[in-house]
Amino acid sequence: MNSKTKKKKGHILRVLKRDMSLWMFCIPGIVLTFIFSYVPMYGIQLAFRRYNGRAGIWGSPWVGLYYFKRFFESPYFDSTIRNTLILSLYGLIVSFPIPIILALMLNSFRHKRYRKVVQTVTYAPNFISTVVMCGMIILFLSPSVGVINNIMHFLGLDPLNFMAKKEYWRHIYVWTGVWQSTGWSSVIYFAALSGISPELHEAGRCDGATKLQLIRHIDLPSILPTATILLIMSCGSILSVGFEKAYLLQNNLNLTVSEIISTYVYKVGLINNDISYSTAIGLFNTLINLVMLIAVNKAADKLSGNSLW
Repeated sequence: MNSKTKKKKGHILRVLKRDMSLWMFCIPGIVLTFIFSYVPMYGIQLAFRRYNGRAGIWGSPWVGLYYFKRFFESPYFDSTIRNTLILSLYGLIVSFPIPIILALMLNSFRHKRYRKVVQTVTYAPNFISTVVMCGMIILFLSPSVGVINNIMHFLGLDPLNFMAKKEYWRHIYVWTGVWQSTGWSSVIYFAALSGISPELHEAGRCDGATKLQLIRHIDLPSILPTATILLIMSCGSILSVGFEKAYLLQNNLNLTVSEIISTYVYKVGLINNDISYSTAIGLFNTLINLVMLIAVNKAADKLSGNSLW
């Protein structure tokens, strides 16, 4: 071992000893990530085998890309992919800018008590569970006892069964999600805005800048890197629309627009007990998300200089 290698090894040991407390804090997260994220990857091979519970994973026969071809040729392929993409893109377009707007608006308010009240009101829906949220949605939109239909009846309009109308389902899903998550999603933007030096705003006011000009030239550029990272992460899960809410709001009358990849995987894998087929669909979903993440990350790096890596 030459002297250069010894010096490098000694430097690494000194750094490890110096930051030992920080490494100790990282160990639980590393262990949990390994157990719950890397160990389950052992089951990916189910997508390439005809799983037999008695034979086990290794004893099940290898079938290659059979289940992927089966999914591509399935009559559900086009509809599930289309529904998932439309729902995800619709939700991304609507829900991504609203937390930014909320954070910018509240950050410009000087009345701290009013700002805290608004923050509390907008944060509260995030703590409602998905099951309770879906129950509230179905109850409020009920054609017989729903608040919305009672208001419509008072105005002389005919009641509507909103959950049975497929043209309303996507709007209900997305906008109720916006109501539930906007306040909590704005927290990270508040954190980014709190890091802006007050001297910048003071200098802008001295130059005669209005609130809109301060937001445009100081606040927005300051939170742009944060917004870019969150946009990349959102695009990286473009096909991973949440299962619980879609499944709970689903019925036979809106199934043509509400059947997405996650609900289809649940029905195929757990209800029909076709484990290998559902694993193949899930793996395909993950690969598409990975490609999207890499592509959007590269595009963001070229356009703005901000990226995950």
